[in-house]
Amino acid sequence: MSDWREYGPPIRVEGGIRARSRRGQIAQTWWSQRFIEVLESFGMGGRLQRGKRYARAGQVLSMSVSKSLVVAQVQGSRETPYRVRIGMKAFSAAEWARIEEALAGQALFAAKLLAGEMPTDIEAEFERLGLRLFPDTMRELTMDCSCPDWEIPCKHLAAACYLLAESFDEDPFQILAWRGRGREELLDRLRSLRGTKAAAREDEVAPLAECMESFWTMPPLPGGSGGEPARPDAVLDQLDPLRVEGIDVVERLRPAYRALGAAED
Repeated sequence: MSDWREYGPPIRVEGGIRARSRRGQIAQTWWSQRFIEVLESFGMGGRLQRGKRYARAGQVLSMSVSKSLVVAQVQGSRETPYRVRIGMKAFSAAEWARIEEALAGQALFAAKLLAGEMPTDIEAEFERLGLRLFPDTMRELTMDCSCPDWEIPCKHLAAACYLLAESFDEDPFQILAWRGRGREELLDRLRSLRGTKAAAREDEVAPLAECMESFWTMPPLPGGSGGEPARPDAVLDQLDPLRVEGIDVVERLRPAYRALGAAED
């Protein structure tokens, strides 16, 4: 069998997928940088660098992200392009139900996702549920390439990893699709759950027709119980402490409230 190292430089191609970054780091957003950091933490840092030149030269012919699997074709030194696959375990339906419930329950998370952004605290939310957005160990990833290079990742896999990070820059939902939930399905679930929660809150409020007689009535001041009249200064008990130049403003107001109450009596 011929040694793979006897082959020369890669065959140049036209129309390949080129990394937008021409120098320095490729990943730009926090979530794509996090993905590269995770791969480097598995001891892949040096081997990843080998694929950066391929990614910038447009040697990746195609790449698709679907549930659990990224598939790419990379042109190397042989006439036939190499097939690259990067797999990661998808979350189960039950796990996604928990994730969606948690994300829908926080207005900021839901708003950012509906706007096409990845919330900065989303990793912590996944961890709170006992899950990981990004792989925690190398065992969670499977990588293979049809080239004869035995190292993982080879430069073809590494090129695909860099372009995958850039695809995360463009569309953070690619990360979630890889974990098993596509953009539209996730957003539809969040809208549905947010709508259900809003409807539940509305059900807790009495219809206007049922409270017309008391609509313009001032609610009782806090502090009274049973038939006892509320203290005139009871409303001050609801205020947070406020001190100005060492003076307790709330306590300074209390005699005035009591005086007003006495005058009304």
